[in-house]
Amino acid sequence: MRVITGAARGRRLLTLEGEDVRPTTDRVKEAVFSIIQFETEGRAFLDLFAGSGQMGIEALSRGAKEAVFVDSAKKSVEIIRKNLQSTNLFSAASVFQLDWQSFLAMNTKRFDIAFLDPPYGKGILQDALQMLPDHMKETGMIITENPLNEEILSNFADFVLDRQYRYGKIRISTYRHKDFIS
Repeated sequence: MRVITGAARGRRLLTLEGEDVRPTTDRVKEAVFSIIQFETEGRAFLDLFAGSGQMGIEALSRGAKEAVFVDSAKKSVEIIRKNLQSTNLFSAASVFQLDWQSFLAMNTKRFDIAFLDPPYGKGILQDALQMLPDHMKETGMIITENPLNEEILSNFADFVLDRQYRYGKIRISTYRHKDFIS
């Protein structure tokens, strides 16, 4: 797994091993950053179920002003910190070892872009999407990654489904504030 482009282009990233780990594939990562290519620079990015931190690191590499990484697993947080050090992007990052609910309960920031790729089949995505709009700027975008067989609602507060993309067995969905749908 590598950083695709930007300041840290080509840098190899560490990832966790094991059955519970499911890193976003390079193909899906490229697709996500194609979708938001003109919306990343200078923005605040939330990687809510960060894993190795590759999505937030890619955003920082492409010019995001800051990235917040949240993961409940100690090993994930250690990997994120190592990856931020090796890419020289640590100064623009905040890393939290918290479950997503605790983070959102204490967070006062508003984000421009949020990426959610929680464990599949546990209903976590629906719950997180219910809470996340309060932490988004009106002009912001929420991006989700989930399996095709996991249905999610199309409205969360004032955020509504904008577009969906299919990559094999994976669905990428984007949500925007209802007043900013194009």
